[in-house]
Amino acid sequence: MGVAARAAAILVMAVVTFGRAPIGKAQSESAGERLGTLQTVASGSPQAEETLQAGIELTRGGHFAEAIAQLLKAQGHVSNEYAAEFNLALCYVGTGQFHKAIPILIVLRGQGRENGSIENLLAQAYVGNGQASEAFEALQRGMALTPKDEKLYLFVEDAFLGRQELAQGLRVIELGLRHLPESARLHYERGYLLSMLDDLDSAKADFDLAARLAPSSDIGYLAAAQENLFAGNLAEAIRVARAARAEGAQDYQLLAILGEALIRDGANPGQPEFAEARGALEKSVAARPNYASSQIALGHVYLLEERPGPAIERLEIGRQLSPRNPSVFSLLAVAYRKLGRTEEAQTMLAILSRLHDEQVQKIRTAPADAKAIPGASRIDRGQEKP
Repeated sequence: MGVAARAAAILVMAVVTFGRAPIGKAQSESAGERLGTLQTVASGSPQAEETLQAGIELTRGGHFAEAIAQLLKAQGHVSNEYAAEFNLALCYVGTGQFHKAIPILIVLRGQGRENGSIENLLAQAYVGNGQASEAFEALQRGMALTPKDEKLYLFVEDAFLGRQELAQGLRVIELGLRHLPESARLHYERGYLLSMLDDLDSAKADFDLAARLAPSSDIGYLAAAQENLFAGNLAEAIRVARAARAEGAQDYQLLAILGEALIRDGANPGQPEFAEARGALEKSVAARPNYASSQIALGHVYLLEERPGPAIERLEIGRQLSPRNPSVFSLLAVAYRKLGRTEEAQTMLAILSRLHDEQVQKIRTAPADAKAIPGASRIDRGQEKP
């Protein structure tokens, strides 16, 4: 979600650094950058500064849990306390500890450090903590500061997608389009969300517009491939994804769509198409390990190859990245059963049943204009998307 994860998954939030050159393109697509990138400079000295730098590097690489330990050690002992505090909040968001990130960000804002990065990350933290109203207040403050920052809208939308709150994600993207009506990425995201909300006609218009705004680009190819995947035109989705690869596009989401479409189209172990699907998904996972869709789809491929061990490894990663994705639990149940681990298989089925009941209840209690939320899981975006 979206090109996102989605996902997000999935992004000006960010790794605050010092004494470094600007982050390059390859680094900007790391797991740490999924929450954003911001640059600041400060002089540093001895052990505490080295500890802070270690924490920053771990954050940049997406190793949030390890980074937290280093950042806590540096806290209160470095010249650039803002870098330590902001990155700590970022890591708390990255590990789902939203309640710990929120007070840190509020304090930073109260110190007169109001900026779009703080509001962006704070909005994501509020979303993760189930505080949608506060999230939109932070988003509005961020919009007032940086109304044309595309990532502001993409990251907050991705956070809502992580909670399967599609209507709220759509609301965020539409706010973004008021300020960035020519953004191919935002039109793609709206097309994705509308597809998930079963409004395929409106989604097609956004996908087509995204492709026209960014022809022969990753986002243009992605829009065309995603549109055809949603419409069930698997052959065309495969053709577009292959054409993109032939043009040198290596977007992790395009690779995931290619693998997913080939498997849905009936590729079986032993066939060239199946090997192509596995290779595409393995490349997608290598390019973006935190993309839940690729992890889950690759686990499915390994399961089809009768390799339940490797399948469980990938599916459990997908489960951590997308804990409310029903498909991962159904696949895990099959994989655990194949290994004779009946109790764990039953646990997965129990979680699947609970998620289904929660979805039914959500649909029953939703306002009339929000009841189109589909029951199908989203093997991706933000961090899941095909």
